[in-house]
Amino acid sequence: MPGTELFGAEERKEVNDVMETGVFFRYNHDNIRNGIWKAKTFEQEFAKFHGVKHCHMTTSGTTADVLALTAAGIGAGDEVIVPPFTFIAPVEAVISIGAIPVFAEIDETLCISPEGFKAAITPNTKAIVLVHMCGSMAKLDEIIAICQEHNIVLIEDTAQAMGGSYKGKMLGTYGKTACFSFDFFKIITAGEGGAVITNDDAVYENCHTYSDHGHSHIGNNRGMEAHPVLGMNLRISELHAAVGLAQFRKIDYILETQRKNKKVLKDYMKKFSQIEFRNIPDEKGDSATMLNIFLPTQTEAEKVAKEMAAAGIPAAYWFTNNYHYFRNWEHIKEMKTVAPVGVQKFGSPQNYATIKFPKSDEVVGRLISIIIQLKWTDDDMKKICDSFDKILG
Repeated sequence: MPGTELFGAEERKEVNDVMETGVFFRYNHDNIRNGIWKAKTFEQEFAKFHGVKHCHMTTSGTTADVLALTAAGIGAGDEVIVPPFTFIAPVEAVISIGAIPVFAEIDETLCISPEGFKAAITPNTKAIVLVHMCGSMAKLDEIIAICQEHNIVLIEDTAQAMGGSYKGKMLGTYGKTACFSFDFFKIITAGEGGAVITNDDAVYENCHTYSDHGHSHIGNNRGMEAHPVLGMNLRISELHAAVGLAQFRKIDYILETQRKNKKVLKDYMKKFSQIEFRNIPDEKGDSATMLNIFLPTQTEAEKVAKEMAAAGIPAAYWFTNNYHYFRNWEHIKEMKTVAPVGVQKFGSPQNYATIKFPKSDEVVGRLISIIIQLKWTDDDMKKICDSFDKILG
């Protein structure tokens, strides 16, 4: 993945800045910082990049999901629509705050479809976590219209599509809140880390107070700060923020290179008549983290994915993946929890043990995602294309 390909002097410099101050905590200690504020600087640059008023950094993409929901007022007993095809973190986040996940079918965008969204709405639906999966966006115009019609809060999970856009506007800026991840397998990495962005002043107040035990962050005596709300500890450290900041400053290069390399492979694959490409509502806004293709059948897709892996092509077949598709989430289906959770107390409009997703099964069963890498040379990509000939020709 891109971030892990680019560790170098820039990351070391930012981390060394923090090491020299000895202040790993993101708040206070102004007198010994020497003006070094990595988390604040990262937040400012991240917000500016997205054209939003506010950004708040967290410990992970998962806690960013939690904060994006909580800060938007979603909590115990609320029904939240989620996709069955996603890294499992957004679903875990919904359950962890006492809310009820309600699963909606996806389509060939790899995101929740407008039809699936409508079918999942009940009188208790309060929000949708719209995951922009595998590098690009859902059908945003239709999704937004449904949210407005039913007074549903839109929360964007943009962990897999950072830097993407739709109709010239950045992904993550359409909802009340949006969350991002900087874990080891994302477009940029801080090792661990996440972010929430918003244009809503009240929501931002919730973000920075809730994520730090309810601290108001007013004044210069931390122990005497007011506690306007009950909170948790979701704070990013200065060390993680330092790595993320250095990585983020490479984002233009990352996106440009991803898009260039993806275009080479996609243009080459157009000659294979059995291949269909993922539906991308705005091609210009694709972050190009992955080249997503469909084979005619599930059997063919599984076979081709194995052959690609054997040829050294970084390809994912999600249908059998334990963490990205509902079909394999036995712990969700059976609600295997270490302690009681909201869905067990309040109930769900869906029976997770028996519910079926025929459209999602059809889509994910035929899907292969080829992971785009930055350090591919022209020769590397020629070898990959030669392998396509052998596997698909």
